[in-house]
Amino acid sequence: MRALPSLRLHGLVLGVACAALVGAVQVAPAGAAEPAPASPLRLAAPDDGLALTPPMGFNNWNSTHCRPEFNEAMIKGVADLFVTKGLKDAGYEYINLDDCWALPQRDAAGKLVPDPVRFPNGIKAVADYVHAKGLKFGIYTSAGTKTCDRVGFPGGLNHEYSDARQFADWGVDYLKYDNCNHQGVDAKKRYTTMRDALKATGRPIVFSICEWGENRPWEWAADVGHLWRTTGDINDSWGSTLSIMKKNLPLHAYAGPGNWNDPDMLEVGNGGMTDTEYRTQFSMWSIMAAPLLIGTDLRKADDATFEILSNREVIAVDQDPLGRQGEVISSEAGRWVVVKELSDGSRAIALFNESDRPQRIETSATDAGLPRARDYRVRDLWAHSDASSAGTIAATVPAHGTVLLRVSPERRWESYPPAVELAPTGDWFARTDRPAEVSAKLTNHGRDKARAVSVRLSGPEGWDIRPTTPTRTGKLSSGITFTTGWKVKAPGGTRPGDYDLVLSAAYDSQAGKTRREHPVRVSVVVPPQPGVSYVSDMPWVSSSNGWGPVERDRSVGGSGARDGKTLTIGGQTYTKGLGVHAPSVVHLYLGGKCSTLRASVGLDDESGTRGTVAYEVWADDRKIAATGVVDNSMPAQPVTADVTGAHSVRLVVTDGGDAVAYDHADWADARLTC
Repeated sequence: MRALPSLRLHGLVLGVACAALVGAVQVAPAGAAEPAPASPLRLAAPDDGLALTPPMGFNNWNSTHCRPEFNEAMIKGVADLFVTKGLKDAGYEYINLDDCWALPQRDAAGKLVPDPVRFPNGIKAVADYVHAKGLKFGIYTSAGTKTCDRVGFPGGLNHEYSDARQFADWGVDYLKYDNCNHQGVDAKKRYTTMRDALKATGRPIVFSICEWGENRPWEWAADVGHLWRTTGDINDSWGSTLSIMKKNLPLHAYAGPGNWNDPDMLEVGNGGMTDTEYRTQFSMWSIMAAPLLIGTDLRKADDATFEILSNREVIAVDQDPLGRQGEVISSEAGRWVVVKELSDGSRAIALFNESDRPQRIETSATDAGLPRARDYRVRDLWAHSDASSAGTIAATVPAHGTVLLRVSPERRWESYPPAVELAPTGDWFARTDRPAEVSAKLTNHGRDKARAVSVRLSGPEGWDIRPTTPTRTGKLSSGITFTTGWKVKAPGGTRPGDYDLVLSAAYDSQAGKTRREHPVRVSVVVPPQPGVSYVSDMPWVSSSNGWGPVERDRSVGGSGARDGKTLTIGGQTYTKGLGVHAPSVVHLYLGGKCSTLRASVGLDDESGTRGTVAYEVWADDRKIAATGVVDNSMPAQPVTADVTGAHSVRLVVTDGGDAVAYDHADWADARLTC
């Protein structure tokens, strides 16, 4: 946690598995960190046997901040749930307090004083309760004169040995040491002093360095702490999660037992993202060998949250004793392949789709570093299913989703069904006035034939779904694709929006009968009105935004809805348009009825003098217009795009090369001629 200015603030080759800053108005930078060295490093870790795998546990900050509900009852309740919900058995062990646990002033002896309202029985009593559950206890302070909260509770600078002794006496097992109010004292000196103070207590305490990556701790802190933050604070949004992931991924060479890159806590369950996006965070944090610190109030968590957090197959990837962080082997057009070597010689492979639409992502077992073999076992860690592949690893991954696989050479390939990739193709739209055509592909990546193959599409009651092609075939040999199509019509009166259909396939093989299901999201749309229409007045298929929601006829403002101001670029105001924040996508259905898109684009004046972005217009799968990099010194730039015949158009804003902080971007006067 850091102080913030003014605000403080299923598919795999078998089917699709949807996987998925206390903030100020800005999102943490999204640009990738400087590349890590190409060859693996073996840095000297603390020789204390601590954090040999990434720490797992809970921290209250993301769900409570300093609100009154952060108290003794909450911490005890979470500890209870660790046991009753099986999280302890799954590997979670630390129950950590964050800021605001103390009074604003030390006592006359210079000691820290627990807040008697929040913790009436003191910190040691809470630690004892946690320990009695077979768990470990953590606490927070800052490597400065005050902590990061606006109130400014006592920090540890110049009190390191006294504070460390207090923590040890209370039974602390984990210290998160923040970076606020450091008075200009060198970071290495501040963190090394606290390391020495903790060692002097004689108590084993995991040391979490939280200096936000500002001094590149991965290069110097290997013998200082057990983990170090690589980024600013995360917040419960897709833009923040994505930007932090991109900064942490290049640092794979610095991670290993006793030393972990820390991209901040889990947001799973806090409500700002979809379950698909939360599965992505959990999958990617695990393949990055990141600490898994739950950031939601488990007393309020739903079943889906516990299902994600309790996935032991995914946790096993994070906790693998070899201690490797996953490495990016490809990333193109939002299609990421990240591979982690595991201690048994297998590979964890994450197929991650950054974009706002489903995309097919493919790699191979050998590209993932596995030896050449006749066949491979492919385990889907979210679907909990196995298949046999001849070497191709592929899936059509939902927007913002991740398919997480465990792949290893397999001699007994006939024991598993062939890896059959079931995937929708293109955008899936439906209308109420007439049928719309959709299609899907079934491809066999296994060595064995898939026999008696059938494909089916089903939807909610009242939907009219009729095949336009054969949906059965006698056999599907290795490497062969079977294409199917349907006409889909939504019932009259269906409101525009997203609806779930189910695409399923059944087939026989030497391993027996297999059935795979692939949830498919179809967008019910209405054709645009004839004439000229402002985009801000039209229904959208979907929208995604780096900070807060996309705003109609106002700037993006902060994280809330309708909290922006009049759209203003270079001092010129606009009454119509879209306010967005990079990275952003607005998707509109055209149905082949429109000819021209026009807009004036630029950074909104609320960005100040900072920020750079780039604008793109995509018609179906083609980029048809782009501005290049736009900064705050530039007046509004005209954009005109020919969208003739396009079924849909995407208005895209990307980072201009300096990360996404302050990237408040406007599509002013955006309008379509149809």
